[in-house]
Amino acid sequence: MTQRHKVDGQPAFVLHAHPFRETSLIVEVFSRDYGRVALLARGARRPRSALRGLLLGFQPLELGWAGKGEVKTLIKAEWQGGQPLLTGKALFCGYYLNELLIHLLPREDAHERLFLIYAETLRHFSGVLQESDLRCFEKALLQELGYGLTLGHDAAGAALETGGDYAYEIERGPVRLSRRGSSGLSVSGKTLIDLARGDLGDPRSLAEAKQLMRSLIAHYTGGKELATRKIFMELQEL
Repeated sequence: MTQRHKVDGQPAFVLHAHPFRETSLIVEVFSRDYGRVALLARGARRPRSALRGLLLGFQPLELGWAGKGEVKTLIKAEWQGGQPLLTGKALFCGYYLNELLIHLLPREDAHERLFLIYAETLRHFSGVLQESDLRCFEKALLQELGYGLTLGHDAAGAALETGGDYAYEIERGPVRLSRRGSSGLSVSGKTLIDLARGDLGDPRSLAEAKQLMRSLIAHYTGGKELATRKIFMELQEL
């Protein structure tokens, strides 16, 4: 096995893991320099495996792996610490971020900036959870994938007006409306400006940004229903 097929000392987070054969796991990780990678963790399900308590979601790890194929072999994992365990709603929101990355991020497509934003968002989740953190992560994810929102001007190139109402057309941007509510996906100019700044303290801006991001993500995932969103809606009904 040549050196170029071996990676060591790579910062990463576990996105998902599922059993493989009797004692192993297939682990999807989000790494800083290699993006989303699938790893075979041999023997990780054995009771005395050193990996058993390490391959946890939302915890900063340093990984090493080797191999040529789509699924590499995990050869090293070290916990880096510094991230409190997520609980309650924060844990659920963490699973939502991971599901977005699994559905939208191509394998082995590096996004160092997005990796840093993901790590910072998890740190925010371990403090006071803000819904605006979700919206800002969604915006950053779409930008990194080349689906960036047009938030500096409308589709005609004119500056956004705080008091204006717009229809956000996917792949085109905001289109000025003659009257409020004349489009299914209408959003105020203030919301678009606030979203561009990452400042969603205004309740209306936060609500409209949520609807906008939900529509965009549904479009780019091909309308696939996200499991975390479905579970959250069911819990709200209960």
